[in-house]
Amino acid sequence: MDLLFGVDWRELFVPDKPLLQVVVRGTVIYFVIFFLVRVIPNRQVGGVGMNDLLLIVLIASAANNALAGDYNSITNGIVLVGTIIFWSYLFNWAGHRYPVLHRLFHPTPKPLIKGGEVQHDNMRRELITEEELMGKLRRRGITEVERVEEAHVESDGQVSVVERESR
Repeated sequence: MDLLFGVDWRELFVPDKPLLQVVVRGTVIYFVIFFLVRVIPNRQVGGVGMNDLLLIVLIASAANNALAGDYNSITNGIVLVGTIIFWSYLFNWAGHRYPVLHRLFHPTPKPLIKGGEVQHDNMRRELITEEELMGKLRRRGITEVERVEEAHVESDGQVSVVERESR
């Protein structure tokens, strides 16, 4: 019977670490991972925004620690998840409010093709090969680079393409 109802409520809800320590740990990890992810070329992120990806990974990890018992109290896990959500919200809010921060948090699209000409330097920086670029164009029914007015790698890693007008 004790196995069913012998819950140690104190262990579940009373923090075993100072809450400020949990907040500082969450803050430092958020910032470190944010800036590491920020320097990865956009194509590596995929179809999700960098901040969203970071939020998902960190919340999953924090929630796992609270669920699996790496923290002795659920309160520590909740505070850590709250800290991560706070920083994510603050970054999104600040990026929306201040254009200079928006450029830091959301990289500007980089041109891969301009006026039918491949921009090799940008492709090299984004680690995109010509074969990959051509594959993305073929998926849009384009077989020749000359038919493309502009192609950009967007901040979420997707490639946007604008075809030239037919003459």
